[in-house]
Amino acid sequence: MNDTIYALATAPGRAAVAVLRLSGPAAGAALAAVAGTVPRPRRAALRALRDGDGGLIDKGLVLWFPGPASYTGEDCAELHVHGGQAVIDRFTEILAGRGLRLAAPGEFTRRAFENGKMQLDQAEAVADLIDAQSVAQARQAIGQLGGALGRRHETWRAGLLRILADLAAAVDFADEEIPAEVASRARAPIEALLLELDSAVADAARGQRIREGYRIAVIGAANSGKSSLFNALLERDAAIVTPVPGATRDVIEAPLVLAGYQVLIADMAGIRATTDPVEIEGVRRALAWARGAALRVWVVDGSSREGDWRLAADLVGPDDICLINKTDLRAGEDAREAEKAAYGLGLRPLHGSLATGDAEALRRALEARVTADLAGAEFPAATRARHASLLSEVRADLGRALGALGEPELAAEDVRRAARALARVTGRIGAEDVLDLVFANFCIGK
Repeated sequence: MNDTIYALATAPGRAAVAVLRLSGPAAGAALAAVAGTVPRPRRAALRALRDGDGGLIDKGLVLWFPGPASYTGEDCAELHVHGGQAVIDRFTEILAGRGLRLAAPGEFTRRAFENGKMQLDQAEAVADLIDAQSVAQARQAIGQLGGALGRRHETWRAGLLRILADLAAAVDFADEEIPAEVASRARAPIEALLLELDSAVADAARGQRIREGYRIAVIGAANSGKSSLFNALLERDAAIVTPVPGATRDVIEAPLVLAGYQVLIADMAGIRATTDPVEIEGVRRALAWARGAALRVWVVDGSSREGDWRLAADLVGPDDICLINKTDLRAGEDAREAEKAAYGLGLRPLHGSLATGDAEALRRALEARVTADLAGAEFPAATRARHASLLSEVRADLGRALGALGEPELAAEDVRRAARALARVTGRIGAEDVLDLVFANFCIGK
């Protein structure tokens, strides 16, 4: 990291202000070249900014953050200039001409991690906070950035090291006056930690759903009112609504915030038997999306007598929601039969007419369900698939260690493997390709 990098830290396009960030050993010299002098550390200064020939480019604020007391741990600088493209292009031309390199995605934060300014899970939280679309996503990212996830994992890792010390004593001092039951003393803490990990692995989906969005599938027979419900929840005409069955032939996804949580809701093709190859593919995609969703909203045409509700019923589970729609029309056989099937699944059906805009009861039910699924007393132990995978690895290693306590050498190796897996969450140890994967999804300038 001997080179100096620069990047636009604000969004591209026409704006009142643009921020250019610099980090590396040549940041101070580059700042002095355009601003005349380097200002006092961490104090904004208004300067005339000039090119190498003394020509005025702009007037703006400059800041100087000498390392190691900076975001990256290196010498850093910022130029706050007007956001016109011509101004930005001129500054980037000057910086490149001085040998500075355009930063790769996430390179500022990666340098912060590599210089010990933050742990890997905190670096991931930076990206999550930038991408946050809901209060819950931002709250989770702030907690992770503040070290909540790392502290929980470090507590587990410290417990593993204590267990390892007991096992190492049994191995290294077998002929000394070490109590014979020293290895068996590791059983209780391993069992206690396994219980915590079981709970954490089971809870891993919560953190990922907060971060990625809680997936809700709107399912039902063709023309049951799925698209009307989709539009009512979004409060806009996102899907085409017609009296003709089969108007929706693909999965239509849209983001939505419910009770402060980010939700991804999907309208999709009606589930029905068809010979149309396009509709067949639409139904296949609908089934796949619905099976992978956290929640399914089963919409039934309460005025129908065709029995088509049965085709979607196979997707519905006891934790889903059933809506008997079209209550403004005369009730058909489907309403009674679907309601009976819903009660058989443990569901309490809601009733309403989407044609008259009656979706508030369902919205309240969705908000309650999303809150119940995503709210938790504890900070989640995993907010990404990477974390969940490592926790599962730790769980497997400790399970083997528990079964090998009669042979302390084998048990100790399994505990070491578990401790190394936990350390990879926070980046205490980790392969270069893992770091490349983590930072590849950052925006340039962060």
